[in-house]
Amino acid sequence: MQTKLNPYISFNGNAREALEFYKSAFGGDSKINTFEEFHASEDPSENDKVMHGVLEAGSLTLMVADTPNRMEYKPGANVSMSLSGENEAELRGYYDKLSAGGQVTMPLEKAAWGDTFGMFTDKFGINWMVNISAGQKA
Repeated sequence: MQTKLNPYISFNGNAREALEFYKSAFGGDSKINTFEEFHASEDPSENDKVMHGVLEAGSLTLMVADTPNRMEYKPGANVSMSLSGENEAELRGYYDKLSAGGQVTMPLEKAAWGDTFGMFTDKFGINWMVNISAGQKA
């Protein structure tokens, strides 16, 4: 899998509805995982919230999630750039270079879903996510 760059949009409890809306516009296939599926929250009110949703429509990829209750939802700052793929060296390099001078909010480390994942805000205030697939590393 080649490295992909795509938007990742956070919502305030309506990520599922938004993903369905975008699917009606773009077509394609979507998949949703909840906080409960990944045991990612101790708050039962978050069980059905979307931890990760993805829409694949041809060459278009859009990812969505609901903001957990413990995090502030900021309209206008709810879009991140997401880098994902299997090339660990390439993706770690992007993480290191893009986070330089910025603020790391989650170190690049093994995540509950088995991949390596990290988040940061670059020195220009842009939020980034990096996900290295647990599959074949190049």
